[in-house]
Amino acid sequence: MDFFALLQGHVALFLLLLTRVSGIFVISPFFGSLNVPVYFRAAAALAFSIVLFPVVDSLGGVDAPPSILMYAFSVLAELFVGWLIGFVAFVSLAAINMAGKVMDMQVGFAIVNVMDPTSGQQVPLIGSFLYNLAIIVFLVTNGHHGIIAGLAESFRLVPLTEVNPGLSLPVMIANFTTGIFVTGMKIAMPVTFAILMTNVGLGILARTMPQLNIFVVGIPVQIMIGLGVLLMLIPFYVLFLDVVFNEMYGRISVVLQALQ
Repeated sequence: MDFFALLQGHVALFLLLLTRVSGIFVISPFFGSLNVPVYFRAAAALAFSIVLFPVVDSLGGVDAPPSILMYAFSVLAELFVGWLIGFVAFVSLAAINMAGKVMDMQVGFAIVNVMDPTSGQQVPLIGSFLYNLAIIVFLVTNGHHGIIAGLAESFRLVPLTEVNPGLSLPVMIANFTTGIFVTGMKIAMPVTFAILMTNVGLGILARTMPQLNIFVVGIPVQIMIGLGVLLMLIPFYVLFLDVVFNEMYGRISVVLQALQ
């Protein structure tokens, strides 16, 4: 039996399934973090594939592509499906870094960046705190289970070798990306409004007391007001994360239906 004949059996379907599972380990939160070793991510993808393969194989009706070229296209399509699931989850959490950048600019931490081990990039100070808190809440509330459930459901909605993206998919991805700014501004709005009112008060104070050095007083006041509002915002921020995560699960279902 040659290699291609072997691929036409269960091995071909398993490799396609492994490719789709590997897609979520490229970009999705937690699973695609750069601080997770590559060998661990590869082993986890293989373990998920072994567990899911009997379920997918029991659905039946899936045949391997008849040629190597078509099989290569199927591999790229399956990788795109897994990547798309992870991308939707990534976009939902990318709004938190956006909110952190806005808060840092208003509070006065715009030049203060820290290295984020999950992405390998420099991120704003408040944004790093909010993102790490979101990841903790994401894991505590079993959000990673939601991504795995969405991946498992994808094999029922979009069977192997039957990826057929609709024309609405690019528009949908663009809308999800623009939603980063809307969600980010919703999170940053309380701190932004508090700093705006502080600046208005400092401006009035500067007009009534010209001898006061407003720059020396203003920066510490902005930091204290911003951090104080952020401290009061934390409980509501955790509740807002529940809305963000539920929206993320709904978006995963929507994009899978667009691939049918």
